[in-house]
Amino acid sequence: MKYIDEFRDPELVKSLVDQIHQVVTKPWVIMEICGGQTHSILKFGIDQMLPLEIELVHGPGCPVCVTPLEMIDQAIAIAKMEHVIFTSFGDMLRVPGSHSDLFQARSEGADVRMVYSPLEALKLARENPDKEVVFFAVGFETTAPGNAMAILQAKREGLTNFSELVSHVLVPPAMEALLNSPDNRVNAYLAAGHVCTVMGWWEYEPIAEKYRVPIVPTGFEPVDLLKGILAAVKQLEKGEARVENQYGRAVKREGNKAAQAVINQVFEITDRKWRGIGTIPKSGYAIRPEFKAHDAALKFDVGHLQTEEPEICISGLVLQGMKKPHECPAFGKECTPQTPLGATMVSSEGACAAYYRYHKAHNE
Repeated sequence: MKYIDEFRDPELVKSLVDQIHQVVTKPWVIMEICGGQTHSILKFGIDQMLPLEIELVHGPGCPVCVTPLEMIDQAIAIAKMEHVIFTSFGDMLRVPGSHSDLFQARSEGADVRMVYSPLEALKLARENPDKEVVFFAVGFETTAPGNAMAILQAKREGLTNFSELVSHVLVPPAMEALLNSPDNRVNAYLAAGHVCTVMGWWEYEPIAEKYRVPIVPTGFEPVDLLKGILAAVKQLEKGEARVENQYGRAVKREGNKAAQAVINQVFEITDRKWRGIGTIPKSGYAIRPEFKAHDAALKFDVGHLQTEEPEICISGLVLQGMKKPHECPAFGKECTPQTPLGATMVSSEGACAAYYRYHKAHNE
């Protein structure tokens, strides 16, 4: 791996910005899929370097943000049950459900623990045979291999007290759903590099061809993103539409075959509801029937819960690239990182959190 400084080189950044200014002749809307890309764009002021013809909009590539409200409510309900140790990555603990979040559940006595890996949850299951240990398996294809491996290992060891509440979502169906929308404004995509590291970029080729939309997988540093934007603009200006991999140091067309194999062994594709967007067909993973002993959705009867979103929150429109966070009437007022109304203000990859943190800093 090359040193990170190489991808933040000021002279190279300036050169790429100059090239973009020279190439662009028409207005274009480019969506970066991943919230990590959004944070880098705002952190380094990339959006302010670009010509006025280029508008960057922020996509649904924040897994915390698109986890459906009913799944959060189910997680809280499970966490409050006796003899349950509920484990999750830290971002999920403050995501608001209908009436509270997992942090509040913990303050009320629930055994909710932050972990850095599903393997930590497995260890808890070994150490606490009299407890039900549940791991909140949230994420895109990036985290699916690790979560699948945890289920495989639990089955091998006979750890029947370990299960996962799965809310995995898939990127390509979401991209197509946005392109099929009558309100679609997206002319090109910057695809998420870490997802492509696992899945490759072959899945995007039919999308680029069908919708005549350039798709450019990128990394997360300024040089990565600017190279991706330049590649997308060049294609748009020439009337081309293909997948052009900018993240060559990490991404291959076929992706990681071993990771894909373990995903397919444990999970099957299912329809999935996305918070703020709705149900997208074949856009998620569910645990296969042969591993149902480790499926928390089957083990705990919480599927009947009624959900309720705050009416003032427009995070769904933000996730679809139709609105910017600062256009929300609650942004920075009723809704802050300390008092979030939606998941986009909570997550470390959320667009609202990025605008609150970096745009506020730029304006001071």
